[in-house]
Amino acid sequence: MFKAIFSWWNDATIGARFDIGRRARLVGKDEQGNEFFEERKPSQEGRKRRYVIYNGVAEPSRISADWHGWLHYTYQQPPTEAPLPRKVWETEHKPNLTGTIHAYRPQGSLAETGQRAKTTGDYEAWRPDA
Repeated sequence: MFKAIFSWWNDATIGARFDIGRRARLVGKDEQGNEFFEERKPSQEGRKRRYVIYNGVAEPSRISADWHGWLHYTYQQPPTEAPLPRKVWETEHKPNLTGTIHAYRPQGSLAETGQRAKTTGDYEAWRPDA
């Protein structure tokens, strides 16, 4: 209960859920369980505000391109009504893993064992006297 009241980084607080639930309608959910909302009434600028309540840690890189476009008014229709056409070369969305234990660490880096590969002949070091 304490976590739901005060820790906004783990999920939406009770107050945020109540406020968004009162003013907005649920538009849809993505594959990761994030919930997307749109206000019922337009703001003074004439647009309806759009919100996301993350499923778990509030990490914006966990939102796919189609939902990101809808949140930022690039697309008027949400992906539940008009999904983006997928190309054959597109891969599945992956969140940014920098700073986690799953981040990419090449051989020879401070966080990984092994030796870094030597530079090849196509690299020429800068010399200040040249």
